[in-house]
Amino acid sequence: MSSSSAPPSSSAGVQNSKKSLGFIANAVKRKDSFIQFFAMTGILLLSVRSLGQKYRLHNLQEDTTALKEEQEALAERTRNIKRDLLHEASLEPTGLFASRLRLLFGERE
Repeated sequence: MSSSSAPPSSSAGVQNSKKSLGFIANAVKRKDSFIQFFAMTGILLLSVRSLGQKYRLHNLQEDTTALKEEQEALAERTRNIKRDLLHEASLEPTGLFASRLRLLFGERE
């Protein structure tokens, strides 16, 4: 019984080598189809990447718009604070505080 046919692992190795040789032979036979398949796969991957970049660009444009609006709101708020401070300082009878604020804000009298 110990002298039976070859161990099963060696027969599986022979089948695997036949399959791989068959695959390579098939690939050589149908070389144009494989080239076309790889080209189409490359085009598909580039299209998916391009689509992702398109949406990323759109999101960045939305972020830019939101930041510009926020900057304008902050600039308006700063102008209002300066105006109110100068108004409050102008109510002081000596005018010293108003002139000091104008120096700080870089404004001329």
